[in-house]
Amino acid sequence: MWFVYIVKCRDGTLYTGITNDLGRRIGEHNSSESGAKYTRARRPVELVYQFSCPDRSTASREERRIKKSARSKKLELINEQVKYFQKLHKKGLSVADDVGSLDKTSDNRR
Repeated sequence: MWFVYIVKCRDGTLYTGITNDLGRRIGEHNSSESGAKYTRARRPVELVYQFSCPDRSTASREERRIKKSARSKKLELINEQVKYFQKLHKKGLSVADDVGSLDKTSDNRR
């Protein structure tokens, strides 16, 4: 499984990337030379958005789509996901409990 992610940098800018190990990659952005050159000067970064994809090709297409989007559209994506997680939390559910809704959410984003 691959992930498209957005991190918010210390200076408030957003960085979009893909990975097959989200925890490792965020750690790299925050502490190693393996992090993107852009984020090295803007540490620490905070994960603000993630979206799972079945393969690298799909993740790369989604990354490209997001990177071409205006900052306002990226913020909308982030806010939609935050609202979704808050809604699940209020219901006492987790993402694993609500996989069907995730599929519906991803269909509406394209």
